[in-house]
Amino acid sequence: MTLIKSISGIRGTIGGQTGDNLTPLDAVKFAAAYGAFLTQQQPGKKLKVVIGRDARISGEMIQNLVSSTLIGMGIDVIDLSLSTTPTVEIAVPLEKADGGIILTASHNPKQWNALKLLNARGEFLNAAEGETILSLAEKEDFTFAQVDDLGQLTVNDSYFDIHIDEVLDLPLVDRDTIAKAKFKVVVDGVNSTGGIVMPKLLKELGVEVIELYCEPNGHFPHNPEPLKEHLKDICELVVRENADLGIVVDPDVDRLAFIAEDGEMFGEEYTLVACADYVLGKTPGNTVSNLSSTRALRDVTEKHKGTYTAAAVGEVNVVAQMKESRAVIGGEGNGGIIYPESHFGRDALVGTALFLMLLAEKKVKVSDLRKSYPSYFMSKKKIELTPEIDVDSILKKMEDKYREEDANTIDGLKIDFEKSWVHMRKSNTEPIIRVYTEAPSQEEADSLADRVMAEIRALAS
Repeated sequence: MTLIKSISGIRGTIGGQTGDNLTPLDAVKFAAAYGAFLTQQQPGKKLKVVIGRDARISGEMIQNLVSSTLIGMGIDVIDLSLSTTPTVEIAVPLEKADGGIILTASHNPKQWNALKLLNARGEFLNAAEGETILSLAEKEDFTFAQVDDLGQLTVNDSYFDIHIDEVLDLPLVDRDTIAKAKFKVVVDGVNSTGGIVMPKLLKELGVEVIELYCEPNGHFPHNPEPLKEHLKDICELVVRENADLGIVVDPDVDRLAFIAEDGEMFGEEYTLVACADYVLGKTPGNTVSNLSSTRALRDVTEKHKGTYTAAAVGEVNVVAQMKESRAVIGGEGNGGIIYPESHFGRDALVGTALFLMLLAEKKVKVSDLRKSYPSYFMSKKKIELTPEIDVDSILKKMEDKYREEDANTIDGLKIDFEKSWVHMRKSNTEPIIRVYTEAPSQEEADSLADRVMAEIRALAS
């Protein structure tokens, strides 16, 4: 059982011992720390926070604890109940709230839950803000409201419809264009809130929907991370139903993966590539993804005469770089689409609408669309080291070894070669170096990873 405290929130497994797992006491403590943080920012103001959750079994319990804690601190709560991460992100500024909390452990299995924390713009907190909240939680020095000053709870169950309307109102989304394509789509909602909102969006777009695992009961029918090895059922159903494509989301609906009509994965890395291709074709500009994402985004961006920039891993870092670069679209290679025209957060609803627009306009099969993009293959490995080894020193030695190559050190060490790259990052919690590579073939990607790992081991010995 595990409890992970990070700048982006608190994540852990339900049950067990306080401080070692996400117990009710831990949920209350970190909710209080967040409330204290907001109060410090705006002392004397009547504060408001938006809260929503995915369909995890523990979600209602954790939401009751978190909501009651904030109310006890004199903070008003807007309760969206079952929701998605991007829906809460959109609701915070619309409600003129001071922050938001999403109760979800994203792609983690059902025994996990988490408090993801937002600012008044509906964006994730930065590192300094996260550190402040962790410090407040450590001190446990909280002040609660007197009885006449308790916060109020307001339930608002309209935000799925509001979110869908926001997507339909985007200038680059045309309902009639998608409806005329007469798409038939299988949706895997992994028995979470994507099973509610994704079919609803697709039906609004005139798409025929076949639902798979769309009952929001929190009993995930497979590992909820949308990777090929977990998606056998939808891959088979797409072929059996003669569907045009399959759509897969994670439990909080900020990651998006597509299945081609032949039952093959489109590739999570290529979700952003395709959406960017569509957006850049209509609104030329710049793009951003993190250092561990596919080079294909850079290739597509340059094809459209834009500039690609890499950011450190983490959504908050990608968003910061997107603002600095004035990117028209960006995101992460895990299927996370960030489209500023909507909001600065990963959004599977927005990504789905953009992808369907591209497919409708090109009038091609999903498999043929995938073949039209540069083809790269990734290898993702890790090296476990002994605790006494200085990981930073090893990465510095690797940087020196490859000083003649194009190196980036904003997040670990990334080395770009002519036709491939390797990204080495240390873990913040254990003596591990993650080694990600990409190359024109799987064999080349694996070979590069193995070579670099051997070099790291030699430096560590």
